[in-house]
Amino acid sequence: MGMLVIISRMAVIAILVGIGIFLYKKGIIAESSTKTLSSLVVDVCNPALILSSVLGGNITAGRSDLIRAIIFGAIIYSILVILGFIYPHIVKVKKDDRRFQNLMIVYTNVGFIGIPVAKAVLPGNAMLYVVVSNIFYALLFYTHGVTILSNGKEKINLKKVFSPGTIMAVITLLVFWFEIDIPEVISGSVIYIGNATTFISMCMLGVAIARSDLSKSLKDIHIFIYIIFRMILFPLALAGIMLFIKADREMILAFAMLMSLPVGNLPLIQAEKTGEDTEMLSSYIMLTTIATFVTTTLVIYIVSIFLG
Repeated sequence: MGMLVIISRMAVIAILVGIGIFLYKKGIIAESSTKTLSSLVVDVCNPALILSSVLGGNITAGRSDLIRAIIFGAIIYSILVILGFIYPHIVKVKKDDRRFQNLMIVYTNVGFIGIPVAKAVLPGNAMLYVVVSNIFYALLFYTHGVTILSNGKEKINLKKVFSPGTIMAVITLLVFWFEIDIPEVISGSVIYIGNATTFISMCMLGVAIARSDLSKSLKDIHIFIYIIFRMILFPLALAGIMLFIKADREMILAFAMLMSLPVGNLPLIQAEKTGEDTEMLSSYIMLTTIATFVTTTLVIYIVSIFLG
């Protein structure tokens, strides 16, 4: 995949984000409606996009590819969990901030941003690995994530694992595995709903950027260390290892792209619910989200060069 192709596809994403910024500045997207629109994306459009990736015939991978995706996904997230404990000590952050750094290493935005970006930038088969990653994300966050954030005080809540996105991801894998034929009236509806995901989600991303205060975040050197290490070096190292063991091309591109994404929103939402100071999480989410346009473009381009 050439640089011009990658830049043009990411430019489309940037334009949609710019539209979101413009609509928010003009008051067309009101502050009061942002939560509703975000819920629409997370609970309706994103799940529909996951299923539509199979219904649209864009995934031509086989069952063996799914098995490999699950194995690689488990290995990658196991590495991230271990790295989450080690990284805060390496960069020498304050003791009170280590759990936040831990969570930010493990939980990037593979759903709200990852799904539409993968749909716009990557080959069709890559969506299979995105679906698998979202399942691991949900399973881990409501077990490992809430435990780390609360210093072991909060109980594991398996009920929250079964969000609309996770349920639809599981259904998608079942449809894929058993080659279930969905009636056209249902599949057509799901595809139309899924098609709305990229525009709405990128607009909401633009709104989030428009509301942010960049000046304060730019003073934190740890954010830039995080961006270089977690969003560039780690995905490239992962891609190099996968290339060495001769993993599938689409799998390498998908996991490399997913690892170059910004900090996820779930740690912030969970921290707000428990009354934690969320200033660090908010700063990282905002600045890493902006950095994604560079990190994702750079990672996909470099990986594409090595893939040939």
